[in-house]
Amino acid sequence: MNERIIIDPDIQHGKPVISGTRVPVTRIIGGLAGGMTKEEVMHEYEVDVEDIRAAFVHAEESLRIEPLK
Repeated sequence: MNERIIIDPDIQHGKPVISGTRVPVTRIIGGLAGGMTKEEVMHEYEVDVEDIRAAFVHAEESLRIEPLK
């Protein structure tokens, strides 16, 4: 999944985006959270279902907090 998400300082100011696009992961997650269907997101941002899955995986990994020791 990681090859579907890139972070490049020259694209969207270094925000994680779907590879080959300028679509930030936050736009995918936000669209779905806001009520868009998977099909609407795919049509609106020209991504596929695997890109959406990769966005969720990236978001989950970014939010994971290690327990204090």
